[in-house]
Amino acid sequence: MRILVVDDEVNLAAAIQRGLQAEGFSVDVVHDGDDGLWAATEQAYDVIVLDLMLPKLNGYKVVERLRQRGVWTPVLMLTAKDGEYDQADALDLGADDYLTKPFSFVVLVARIRALLRRIVTERPTVLTVGDLELDPVTHRVTRAGRSIELTPREFTLLEYLMRNPGRVLSKSELLDHVWDPTFEGPLNVVEVYVGYLRKKVDAPFDVQSIATVRGFGYRLDAVGDPSTDSVSTT
Repeated sequence: MRILVVDDEVNLAAAIQRGLQAEGFSVDVVHDGDDGLWAATEQAYDVIVLDLMLPKLNGYKVVERLRQRGVWTPVLMLTAKDGEYDQADALDLGADDYLTKPFSFVVLVARIRALLRRIVTERPTVLTVGDLELDPVTHRVTRAGRSIELTPREFTLLEYLMRNPGRVLSKSELLDHVWDPTFEGPLNVVEVYVGYLRKKVDAPFDVQSIATVRGFGYRLDAVGDPSTDSVSTT
């Protein structure tokens, strides 16, 4: 899941980013309304965490213009103002939820997950590829009915693969969506985590559902899918 945080409090934004990344989210951060509007319209996000009082363009204007442009990404508005009219204005302009500063990080994550649960038309509650199932809400993964324990990063990687079954995903795309576009670590981190996943979701079940397409990337196939020619799982 990819989240955009728009907040001009640099330290707070960085803390939110670190915390959400620890929960398995991929997080981009910008610090003013103009950059937030641009990022939200140019790239696909699952949730936008948007501060109300921003330089250049305030949160009210950002969410209003997003809705005018047909961008319906769920928006969680953050603000130091707790007046009921401020909340009503934010919701009337198109925000989906509202959280007053200071807030508990646990509550922030819960609100984000609640927003994700609402997107039932675009994202099924439980993702299924063959006998592999993943529930984005409860973070439960099973294969053939048997539970599989994953780390937050492994879970996010598997979730992205399962949202794109049968499609070859490059290492760069996986880095952008599972880590983040500014990740400066080694490119082979993707290979490492794909290896971790295979040991947990494939090997114990004697299947090969995560395929390496030489020179292109990785693809998740349903077990028994015949389209595995010219594919390696090493």
